[in-house]
Amino acid sequence: MWRFSLLLLGAVMAEPPSGSPTAAEVLAQSIEGTSVHEFRGYYKREHSLIRPYQGSGMEIPFWNIQGNSMVTTDQIRLTSDTQSQRGAIWNMQPVWSRDWELQVSFKVTGTTGDLFGDGLAIWYVSEPNQMGPVFGGKDYFRGLGVFMDTYSNHNGPHTHAHPYISAMVSDGSLHYDHDKDGTHTQLGGEHTGCEAKFRNKDHETQVLIRYVGDTISIFTDISGKYEWKLCFSVNNVQLPTGYYFGISAATGDLSDNHDVISVKMFEQEFAHVERDGEGNRKDVVPQAMFKAAPRDHVDDPAPSKLGWFGTIVLVIFAIAAVGGAVGFGIVFFQKGRERQRKRFY
Repeated sequence: MWRFSLLLLGAVMAEPPSGSPTAAEVLAQSIEGTSVHEFRGYYKREHSLIRPYQGSGMEIPFWNIQGNSMVTTDQIRLTSDTQSQRGAIWNMQPVWSRDWELQVSFKVTGTTGDLFGDGLAIWYVSEPNQMGPVFGGKDYFRGLGVFMDTYSNHNGPHTHAHPYISAMVSDGSLHYDHDKDGTHTQLGGEHTGCEAKFRNKDHETQVLIRYVGDTISIFTDISGKYEWKLCFSVNNVQLPTGYYFGISAATGDLSDNHDVISVKMFEQEFAHVERDGEGNRKDVVPQAMFKAAPRDHVDDPAPSKLGWFGTIVLVIFAIAAVGGAVGFGIVFFQKGRERQRKRFY
């Protein structure tokens, strides 16, 4: 039996001292280490997916299936371990809850050891059913995207390994730069995220997206301990009501199976201090106070046109040239000494 607990704050909250955590951040921190089976708030069936999936063919109540997605009784496979696929599922009911938690159970598996891709995304956006180049979802979206990126497209040095979880909030004007792994528009700054080795696990892996008190917090259960581990938390994030949940995935030259096992959404209660101009929450423009500073795209240095075989040949030729030069120098030195000795006879 699910355990439901209600998180309430007093009707009046004083502004926290400078540098101290907000009430929403304190609540988020309290989730660290708790059981993934401990649910908070009110379960919303119309925004959830629980197996077995007994829809008619490719139809599931409240959800739309797109692209290469395939539905079985136990899972929804967004992409198979095949190149150049895109798949998505979209909840067709707008979310009128201001504060919510979304818990997604998923699996990513593949046959390759070190090369795999591309990843999946969880969306809360204004336009559902829009497929595109951002892990199967639309670029220049309006709302929130949480990205579970399995492949590093950035040729330059990285401060983290992949798979990597990050997020982005956009008002529809921002471009997700795949070549830079989204670091140009990353929520909280380009180092706000976490490594998450969720591929090829024998158990289900889970992510919890929590939007409460204008704070986005991401938790994971990757190790199979059934406990939440904080990935990151960013406050001062404005998201309107009336948007739609979705999950998408994509493969490119590299591939993986991307499977959704279940989705559970819970409405939360939180006592807000209303800001000026926030009378109608559905008209709020998606925005975040803390994000990566905008900067121009700079191409990485082009890889060598020789390829790996040409590079090896070039290295061998260089070694041979150096060896020849050294050998010539030794012979020249020995001949010089012989000429000097002959002068004394």
